[in-house]
This record gives sequence, structure tokens and C-alpha cells, in this order.
Amino acid sequence: MKIQTQCIPCLLKRIIFETELNTNNPNLKKKVIRNACEILAKNYDHNINSAELATKVHKIVYETLQNNDPYKNLKQQSNEISLSLIPQIKKMIKESKDPLKMSILCSIIGNNLDFGIDGASSEPNDLRKIFKKSIKKGLENDDTRKFKNILNNSKKILFFSDNCGEIVFDKILCQELKKYNPDLNLTLIVKGEPILSDATMKDAEDLGFIKVVDEILNTGCFAVGVDFDKMPIKLEKKLKNADLIICKGMANYESFSDTNYKPIVYLLRTKCDSIANSMNLPININAVKLYN
Repeated sequence: MKIQTQCIPCLLKRIIFETELNTNNPNLKKKVIRNACEILAKNYDHNINSAELATKVHKIVYETLQNNDPYKNLKQQSNEISLSLIPQIKKMIKESKDPLKMSILCSIIGNNLDFGIDGASSEPNDLRKIFKKSIKKGLENDDTRKFKNILNNSKKILFFSDNCGEIVFDKILCQELKKYNPDLNLTLIVKGEPILSDATMKDAEDLGFIKVVDEILNTGCFAVGVDFDKMPIKLEKKLKNADLIICKGMANYESFSDTNYKPIVYLLRTKCDSIANSMNLPININAVKLYN
């Protein structure tokens, strides 16, 4: 997705959030904001991918803060909150007439766990507060039937994860995908380095994903979404040969929407106008959107 003008205040708000999260030093705060704005001014162009620009800006923020994982505590808290909801989710899936669809919905609700932007969480415990209400709303854009049709004839699936917290629910979704089609070879993709509140290899290992999926790979570098120029060769080959790509969250949409990789299904909460408009969807809905 090309950068939109309304992406700029959102990006700056996120930078302020992660700065406030990590320091009370007014001089360091000033330095972070100045450095971030310099990078933004130098690289802003209406043709640049929004995730690419965000990566450049967050990189200088992390370097200025001298902290390679400023969201570490929030990530841990998010996973803990999500784990506490697992018994409730398993019960709903067991009682559902469509277990896969219910697991997809729960996974998307987990996408509310995002910090420093409008339309998302202010702190991890927000997920508990909105969970039941979000379940009642259901899938407000529902391409699940089309999604299932492709799953029926697929062998090689790539699952690009997003935030911590929601990755706990993604594990259950991966289990249901395997139940739906036992012949699937399912690869989970996590971030190559800590970036925002996104899940890394450590999160996947700590949550026992290796018992659920066939392989776990990472994106190979520091990047919002995916940097296709820096991804490992193994991941690049898998992308080219995948029968279906599953992408969680907005940043993965920002990255993949400027590529020709298909079929691809996005499971996300439309938390901003730029993403919603790009996908031709309303804002603040639970969406399963397939591009074939």
C-alpha cells in the first residue's frame, strides 16, 4: 500500500507512544522526535510503501532510544492476557457449528492488541474488556467460504503472524486449519527481529507452535510487515510455491498489497481509514478478505 497523507500523523503518534513508553528524559524525547522527523522528511514520497517508510522511521527511533525491543513488557503482558482467554475460546470453538470460522473470528479479535494508534488497545487488558462484544459482532466482511474452497485443494500454506497476544489465538487457528485439511503443510512466519509489538521466534517457541505447524520461519530482518528484498532465500522460495498465503494484521497487508502474491487472505481488524479505504472496507470491522 502506498503511503497516504493520513498515515503521517498516525506514524508520529506511534513514535511518541514508544518514546513515552521508554524514557522520561525530555532531552532524549526531543532527540527521538527530531531524528524521526528528519528520516520522515528525507524519505517521504507518495510512491513509497507505507510499511517501508514506517520501518525506516522506527529504526532510527530504536537506535536513538538505544533499545532493540521497546515493547518487550507489553508483548509479554499481551501473551499472558490472551492465554487467560484460551479456555473460553476453546469452549466456543467446541460448541460452534463451524469451528474453523469461530477460530478465525477469535484470531481476528486478537488483532485488536496493537498499541500507539487510534482504533486499537491502550493496554493489554483491553482485550478482556472487548472480547465478548467483539465475538457478538462476528465477521463483518466474510470471505470464509471462498477461503475454505481454496483450503480444500491446498497443500502448502504460509501463515504470516502479527502481534503478540493475538499469536496465542493464531495457534488455535493453526490447529483448526490442520483439522480442516490434515494434508496441509503449514509454515508459520514470525518477525526476524523485534519490531513494535509483533511476535518473534521466541514467542512462537515459548507458545509451543512447533507442535502445531510443520515449520517456523522468520522474515529475516527488522521490518514493519515484510521486507521482500531482505527475506531469507528459503522463505522467498516458499512464497513462490505456496498454494495460499494467510496474513494477519494491517502491516502485512501494507507490505503484500504492493506485490502479486496470490491467492492471499487477510485476517484483520480495519483499525485505520487508510487500510479500510485501500481494501474497500468500512473502518473498525472484523474482516476476512480474500484476493485470488
